[in-house]
Amino acid sequence: MHPTSLLFGSTLVLVPAIINAAPAPLMLASEAITTAHLSSLDLSQYSVSEKLDGIRAYWNGQQLQSRSGYPISAPPWFTQGWPATPMDGELWIGRGRFAEVSGISRSYKADDRLWRQVQYRVFDLPAQPATFDQRQRALQRLLEQIDQPWVSIIEQRLLGSQKQLEAYLAQVSAEGGEGLMLQRRDALYHIGRSSDVLKYKQYQDAEAVVTGYQPGSGKYEGMVGALRVTNDAGQQFSLGSGLSDAQRRDPPPLGSRVTYRYNGLTAGKLPRFARFLRIRLD
Repeated sequence: MHPTSLLFGSTLVLVPAIINAAPAPLMLASEAITTAHLSSLDLSQYSVSEKLDGIRAYWNGQQLQSRSGYPISAPPWFTQGWPATPMDGELWIGRGRFAEVSGISRSYKADDRLWRQVQYRVFDLPAQPATFDQRQRALQRLLEQIDQPWVSIIEQRLLGSQKQLEAYLAQVSAEGGEGLMLQRRDALYHIGRSSDVLKYKQYQDAEAVVTGYQPGSGKYEGMVGALRVTNDAGQQFSLGSGLSDAQRRDPPPLGSRVTYRYNGLTAGKLPRFARFLRIRLD
């Protein structure tokens, strides 16, 4: 296994050159819901937490892995004493610091100084054959045994009304947070996309694969004007808005996954006002 280099923003990051890594066995949220969807939900059946803007990290009982299944080179002290029990969580530094934690977690050689600011915020126990509420109680007991200040559970709230949910979203967004996660309390953990896990944000987002580039013009002459992408529904469209000058000079590679934000759908069912948000490096 030999390292290869990737340019992440202005930082050169070394990662293991692993071919065909199997994705981590994680439960993933369905597409983001809108306010219009809330009326059909019984909110008493859901736990609500802040959606952290970090790197999804799966502890398989021996090693941390990214969502894509690649090993995360954390310092030995970071995971020392962790149990053989699989854990699902997020590597996080703070709100609005996704780029920093992404660069740290993808570095082939762990920088001890940088890792000192990273937290592992845990929200589930994938191997537990129990409901989400039961898994949360088991997780709390497990983290008490681990007893490390950089490892903690993500707070879950029970909100009784749409008004309370919208107020919580407004508070989190005003403080620089990304949004909320709604987890059905009686749901078992199962791998793949699930309607038992919902995202609720002030905007919608989704992922797509980069399939090509449109050349820039004017001030973007000689750079990328827009990315050509295909989303998970098989729809093809362009993403130009949201790209920085640095990203136009050195765009996300073909085949990479990117996150885009949008505001509803057009009459043709395409994302409206689609805007590049970030490259998905996990």
